[in-house]
Amino acid sequence: MKTITRRDFLSKGAMLAGGAYPAMLALGLLKPSPAHAFNLEGSGKGKHIIILGAGLAGMTCAYELGKLGYQCTILEAQQRTGGRCFSIRNGSTNTEIDKPAATARFDAGQYFNAGPSRIPHNHELTLHYCKELGVPIQVYNNVNEGAYYFAEGKGPLSNKKIKVREVHNDIRGYMTEMLAKSIDHGSLDSNFTKEDGEKIIEYLQAEGGLDIDKLYKASARRGYAETPGAGDKPGKVADPHKLADLLHSGLMDPDFYNVAEYTYELQMTMFQAVGGMDQIAKALEKKVAPSIKMGAEVTAINSVPDGVKITYKDATGEHILNGDLCICAIPLPVLSNISNNFSGDVSRAIDYISYNQTGKIGLQFKRRFWEEDEHIYGGITHTNNDLTQIFYPSYDYLGKKGILIGYYNFNEKAQKIGALGYAEREKFALEKGRLIHPQYDKEFENSFSVSWHKTKYNLGGWAVYTTETRKTQYPVLLKPDKQVYFAGEHLTYLNAWMAGAFESARSTVAAVHARATGQRTQYPAQK
Repeated sequence: MKTITRRDFLSKGAMLAGGAYPAMLALGLLKPSPAHAFNLEGSGKGKHIIILGAGLAGMTCAYELGKLGYQCTILEAQQRTGGRCFSIRNGSTNTEIDKPAATARFDAGQYFNAGPSRIPHNHELTLHYCKELGVPIQVYNNVNEGAYYFAEGKGPLSNKKIKVREVHNDIRGYMTEMLAKSIDHGSLDSNFTKEDGEKIIEYLQAEGGLDIDKLYKASARRGYAETPGAGDKPGKVADPHKLADLLHSGLMDPDFYNVAEYTYELQMTMFQAVGGMDQIAKALEKKVAPSIKMGAEVTAINSVPDGVKITYKDATGEHILNGDLCICAIPLPVLSNISNNFSGDVSRAIDYISYNQTGKIGLQFKRRFWEEDEHIYGGITHTNNDLTQIFYPSYDYLGKKGILIGYYNFNEKAQKIGALGYAEREKFALEKGRLIHPQYDKEFENSFSVSWHKTKYNLGGWAVYTTETRKTQYPVLLKPDKQVYFAGEHLTYLNAWMAGAFESARSTVAAVHARATGQRTQYPAQK
């Protein structure tokens, strides 16, 4: 401990506690959703709106415009709807740009969500559409103190699976002990009165589990070495990990800053659609099915004096579709390669806004060993290797079989693993996963992986803005380019969330309807 100062420790501790989590930066920009039926006045009868992309944003636009009497045509390049709202089950297929199409071979009833898997309780509009569309939801267990941290390295606790609750409570205890002593000795600059200091120390003692001498001692908060039971079995609490061991083993490094319960969008309670998130997409599809042309790959988007002209190709050849207005919900990396007559500003924005690299692999096991052997029901294990995260399913508890998300990685790690072939990705997931769960070897059956930045009609997981692109490029796409409007999660401050697709769809529908009917009715984001 002689090599780290109190200030360094408090700085690292604050990061672990979620104080630096980047998602909180957007809080001041989020506005409450009007989570109710979208009742706009006026009729769009006689107007033809062409919608590009049958993801959540595109289908929601068609759904809401259909209520207003518009004729909508949705062009979807794939043979399925939902876009990135994609649940992998037996028979699911996916095509990556440098690989042949792959087909999942899971048991009936087994699935994993390759795209969005969680619905925050504060995403009112997503929950509203689940209710309106009749999609049942269930609790998603995002936070599980019984899952693990696993840090590869050379520290005393490296290469061992450490319970999340042990790391959280030990570091919380040491940090509050240090704060309490600092306040007690008046060594922190402040204007605290004596009474203020006493109250803060009382709080720190309760928060960190400190004793009367303001020292951290292990308690049942961090679990038991021997669990309590009947008779003479009071239970035995294990000794805490040493602070130096936690530090030197990498358990306070950036890979483990993700303390989900502190993050706005990830705070419990969270939800998921029963039977897979694609149930939301399927429910929307049922509402707009007559409007969808599957296998229709858009090759050109052009505004013309009296409307729009969209060129697309399908199995029968090339076609031209004319309409009054167009809503383009195609992911920007894909859109950048489609011929168009957009303005220079719009073309620049499409090219400059980047998407992240991300991938997942689903691993089916013949036995739910994480539940039976290790009592893990939902939640996430975090690593500092290229797995990044292992997700445990929050459905079918105590079932016979199950699918783990064997890795969920991002950026450089996702790029590295995404460059592998399907078999090599599986091999990697098993090699690293068995370090945490040796049961992999005996229980594994098969896998399916998706690399979103390589998936043909997506080319990325979600939009990622820098301060500069949010300021200069984002506003450009919020406005129409002649007769073409844009929609999708990339046009909100809710990037990566289904709520972004829904919010953007409502905003765009309001703008289109206002233009078509000459009204001033606008959704808040369009003001």
